[in-house]
Amino acid sequence: MTRRSGFFFDERCFWHAAGLHSLVLPVGGWLQPPSGSGHAESPETKRRLKSLMDVSGLSDRLVLSSAPMAAKEDLLRVHPAQYLERFKAMSDAGHGELGEEAAVGPGTYEIARQSAGLAIAAVDAVLRGELDNAYALSRPPGHHCLADRGMGFCYLANIAVAVETAKARHGVGRVAVLDWDVHHGNGTQSIFYGRDDVLTLSIHQDNCFPVGQGAVAERGTGTGLGYNLNLPLFPGSGDDAYRYAMERVIVPALERFEPELIVVACGFDANGVDPLARMLLHSESFRAMTAILREAADRLCGGRLVLVHEGGYAEAYVPFCGHAVIEELAGVRTAVEDPFLPMLEGQQPNAEFRAFQRQAIDRMAAVLLN
Repeated sequence: MTRRSGFFFDERCFWHAAGLHSLVLPVGGWLQPPSGSGHAESPETKRRLKSLMDVSGLSDRLVLSSAPMAAKEDLLRVHPAQYLERFKAMSDAGHGELGEEAAVGPGTYEIARQSAGLAIAAVDAVLRGELDNAYALSRPPGHHCLADRGMGFCYLANIAVAVETAKARHGVGRVAVLDWDVHHGNGTQSIFYGRDDVLTLSIHQDNCFPVGQGAVAERGTGTGLGYNLNLPLFPGSGDDAYRYAMERVIVPALERFEPELIVVACGFDANGVDPLARMLLHSESFRAMTAILREAADRLCGGRLVLVHEGGYAEAYVPFCGHAVIEELAGVRTAVEDPFLPMLEGQQPNAEFRAFQRQAIDRMAAVLLN
């Protein structure tokens, strides 16, 4: 069924630059300058996604929008004033480190506010009933950002800011945030760790980034105990493991929580050719997960579903993964075919490893759904 799906983007988000890096490391010493775009968190993955959408005709099937920068009052719902002041000062100076792997360049503060503004606008449009669902092409990403510290290419907690703004503007009660970026959504977890009105769920590669975080035992604290669910999967997990995790843990957890809104931290770095992880998903994996989640949203919260872009560092492949997700959101298909799909389907784990992965997920489910 065709949906009224929105796509929120802004050219300014592509202009953030964090200095000369090779993948995630600053150039210098024995590390030579890169021949390509350099930093792993490049604008090219996002630009190429939008370009593919334009050429395929998918953009014509969506409601395209930009948005204003996030207002300071909205940022203050999550981030302390001192943190925002320090961030702006570094940005104005044109350099600085806001935290681990969070290098600041000229204008990063304003661009990050634009990125958060896209997430806010996407959530707002869905809650107003103007759209059935929406995708925000936010950059820089946000799911690693803590309330008072940047981290992992993230400077503002885009989704947390959007959720808190939705609560303030619309009186939303229960919100579920699912993070399927390959890296643990530590920032979102930290911000809502003591809350029972926001269910945080993260499916990620075990011990990838941040190292030592994202364990099953991290369940929340105080009134938030039991409202934080982590599913750390083995490196090499593929299509079957993710689909099984969605059906065995994520959907039952959502059904129990009964959210009024579902937001997804939509990273594509669990794909099989990503340079910063060791997973084996392909575009049809992301399409299937979106379909599972869309069906759950239809049953549980009137279809109110918003995806906010996070990671994904394979310039050639992220566009195909994102395109499949947005097609599924909108309920349409274009003529685009994924040229990487045959290779990645052929590289999927064998039956023995798939059974092993399912057993591990069953053990986690016994803890998380208890």
